[in-house]
Amino acid sequence: MITDAIVRDFENDGAVRLGGVFGPEWIETVRAGIARELASPGPGFVEQAKGLPGRFVTDYCAAQRVPEFQDFVARSPAAEIVARLMGAARAGFLMDVLWIKEPGTTKPTAWHQDQPYFAVDGRQMCSIWLPVDSVPMGVGLRFLKGSHRWGRWFRPQLTSGKELYRFEGASSIWETLPDFDAELDRHEVLSWALEPGDCLVFHALAVHGAPGNPQAENRRRVLTTVWFGDDATWGVRPSPPRPRFEGHGLKPGEPIRSPLFPTLWPRPADPSAAVAARFGRDSALRFSI
Repeated sequence: MITDAIVRDFENDGAVRLGGVFGPEWIETVRAGIARELASPGPGFVEQAKGLPGRFVTDYCAAQRVPEFQDFVARSPAAEIVARLMGAARAGFLMDVLWIKEPGTTKPTAWHQDQPYFAVDGRQMCSIWLPVDSVPMGVGLRFLKGSHRWGRWFRPQLTSGKELYRFEGASSIWETLPDFDAELDRHEVLSWALEPGDCLVFHALAVHGAPGNPQAENRRRVLTTVWFGDDATWGVRPSPPRPRFEGHGLKPGEPIRSPLFPTLWPRPADPSAAVAARFGRDSALRFSI
């Protein structure tokens, strides 16, 4: 499924397209979960484009409530895929985000890196971007090739354009986000068309963004799952990250070995039991955005 050539492309480019790696049963499972969540949104649900054409919503950590997403996280090939690409002996689940852009949505997703938003350090961290609709060129994610190897951390911004963190006295590693649209001719931009069953996998420091959804009729519904590998440790950010996880008991610099962030590769003998502490009704894990 994941060849050595694909692993090299991931290591060098920071993002790869994988064709047909999720069977129809998983696409239908995720579609059902999206429908369930849209019918009764949870606390991580945010309308991102109020007053603008179309509709753009994000939804953090819906898997805490949606059994279809829990099943996908626990039993799909996702954990095995990311472990192979990261070169990790183990893969753990951090979180999920829904990205839904209805037809005619004009608001783009601004250029950004993922890892600065999260309280996780380490090089082995990536996301699976799984659409359940056809995504033609010009609608999906765009990546700046090799940007995960720049050694740069950009200040994360909210959809409003405001910065997420307060940087008084913060480390100088944080750089102001450049206007990448104005300098695209200096970069090689990667982008792909996808069909249901395909996915993108990208490094957490890869610079990426996306346009709106200019299609007249077709939706763009995506479930993103975020994963970490062997070297992941709990991190410190200048102020609360997004999402903010509490109740896990992890200390800064401590390896992430917790049933609240379950290891799902190697595949556990009982995947449902492996995610019970994370997704159970009495889970100690709490989140806010």
